Amino acid sequence: MNPVILYRNDIDWQQEEFSAVKYFKCVPSRMQINKNDLVIPRFSALPFLKELEYDINYIGAKLINSYKQHRYVADLGNWIDDLQEFTPKTWRRLEDLPEEGPFFLKGETNSKKYFWKTHCFANNKKEAIEVESRLNADSLIGYQNIYIREYIPLHTYLISFQGLPITKEFRFFCYKDKILSGGFYWSSHIEELKEKGINPDISEVPKEFLQKIIDIVKWNINFYVIDVAQTKSGDWIIIELNDGAMSGLSENNPELLFKNLKKELEDEYKKM
Repeated sequence: MNPVILYRNDIDWQQEEFSAVKYFKCVPSRMQINKNDLVIPRFSALPFLKELEYDINYIGAKLINSYKQHRYVADLGNWIDDLQEFTPKTWRRLEDLPEEGPFFLKGETNSKKYFWKTHCFANNKKEAIEVESRLNADSLIGYQNIYIREYIPLHTYLISFQGLPITKEFRFFCYKDKILSGGFYWSSHIEELKEKGINPDISEVPKEFLQKIIDIVKWNINFYVIDVAQTKSGDWIIIELNDGAMSGLSENNPELLFKNLKKELEDEYKKM
């Protein structure tokens, strides 16, 4: 198959286009997809991924992640049981919560972390009920399953607006069993941290920890993102999984990401 990026020309794509076009044919319309193409829908799959998959399959092409694979990482409830030893305890129903927290609430795919005090964090069950009520009224989160997670204090560099902790968190792009690139998660705060003499380093994330996650996730999705963070006590945990085709770079180097993805795809098809 011929790898092709189907992009949506938004600000995220504009930040990586220069690198992506070096390694992939890049097109803005599904009408430009041909038979035997392997389609990487960069920021272009939602909100109609099922329909996109049908159209792509109809012309004899294929998405890098199927709709089923996308749903594995898009809904927290689909992967927490597989990775429960590496991620905070999670409840699906408010009635199952203990009285005392603290808790972190989010939608199946998205959180409202920039409204930390009102739409994320809860000290106890009573506050969690209030936060969930606000999330149910939110135009984005209200259509998603809402989960309540144990709040585990993370290694924190600074506190941003609404009390949002900017933490020691990293994003890794992976294809099947290979890490393509990695970078600090909080790209919007990287300059502020540098001014304070703080330079987060992805080499601090234990390789064996990442490998344990990869060995589980690789069977469920091809191209994906792992977000991990260090807790205040020094342990490492999974914060999120996401679809690699739809995840922002954070501080990942787009040159490295697309170069390595192209190599992995080429090597894979040589073996076929």
